[in-house]
Amino acid sequence: MSTATPPAPPQETARPKSAPPRRSSIRGWYAVARDALDRPLTAYYLLLGASALLLTIGLIMVLSASSVYSYKQNEGNSYAVVTRQLMWVAIGIPCAWIASRLPLGVVRRFAWPALLLTVVLLALVRVPGLGREVNGNTNWLGLGPIVIQPAEIAKLAIVLWAAHIYARKEKRLGSLHELLFPVVLGIGVVIVLVMLGRDLGTALVLFAILLAMLWVVGAPARLFTVSIMVIGVIALYLATTSQHRLERLTTFTDPFKDFHRAGWQPAHGLYALASGGWFGQGIGASQQKWGDLPEAHTDFIFAVLGEELGLVGTLLVIGLFLTIAYAAVRVASHTTDTFVRYMTFGIVVWLLGQMIINVGMVLALLPVIGIPLPLVSYGGSALVPSLVALGLVIGFARREPEAALALAQRKKARSAGLSAGRAPH
Repeated sequence: MSTATPPAPPQETARPKSAPPRRSSIRGWYAVARDALDRPLTAYYLLLGASALLLTIGLIMVLSASSVYSYKQNEGNSYAVVTRQLMWVAIGIPCAWIASRLPLGVVRRFAWPALLLTVVLLALVRVPGLGREVNGNTNWLGLGPIVIQPAEIAKLAIVLWAAHIYARKEKRLGSLHELLFPVVLGIGVVIVLVMLGRDLGTALVLFAILLAMLWVVGAPARLFTVSIMVIGVIALYLATTSQHRLERLTTFTDPFKDFHRAGWQPAHGLYALASGGWFGQGIGASQQKWGDLPEAHTDFIFAVLGEELGLVGTLLVIGLFLTIAYAAVRVASHTTDTFVRYMTFGIVVWLLGQMIINVGMVLALLPVIGIPLPLVSYGGSALVPSLVALGLVIGFARREPEAALALAQRKKARSAGLSAGRAPH
């Protein structure tokens, strides 16, 4: 009897060794991100989105940080401060929209009037009965029921004026005389008027804007060295003339050594940040705003933000400022208009520089010099010029040739879609 041959056992296929992580997926994500960043409207949408998010976060944090202060100061009304901030937002947003639509020629016509108006307002602060003193600084101007801080308006005015002057003198900027006159003289007058009100912090911001404008037009390096040394000496001298400023300068590195005096504010700012952890205590749950932290809704709002939203919230705010800076620098580097380049760069240095100083104050890395966090801190005098400045940059972004073409095509496609939707079937 014949027997069937048993089938051969199936051959085992060799298992592939674990392949190393493929770089193609990383390259794919990188290519997608780069393609998104290279689109014509990227800078426009980044500026618009980051500004809107910062403004929204600012309103939420002003409401939270000022609720206790408002309740004490306004007979039980916890919403008094945020209501005033909403009023300034209602003024600032239309102003920003108008600024984004103005032709460049019209914008530049405001350069000299803006500077002259700023000088007049700063001079009026020195008039008895008009100037108001706040926290030792006479830098507020009372015009009936309205109280404004002209030094905040000066930041936008000097950027606009300097950009206009340098754009007109583009072909003559190889001369040191053309670099310095009249920009340094004009901004110097503004800085002196601000310093007469003992507002050293704002004066330093104005000086930083001046250095930025000189740098972007190609001033020699020795000019910056001399300028920084001179201003450093002047700032230290002015600090020694005020016991309050001197204490702040000597205690900011270790606020706990003078905890009950000069170190009180920065120490409680650090307490707020430390208690926030990764994700914060929750909106409205800050403990430091109950009287321990001075200026919780203005200069030290970043501390309350860190306490309530944690490290994630603080990094989000810093990331939004960096997003604005990236988009604005992209606009400045792509434009062929020198006025747009100088104006955009000056606005970036102004807003990003203030953010760095404010965060440095809260982290006790810099002395407390009373600089608000743009778009986030309470205050209409600072908010409205900041919104107008961002409106101008957004307008610059949407007027780039490729961006303008893309917006026109989208508008045309949207109109065609609406027309097709109305057509009878």
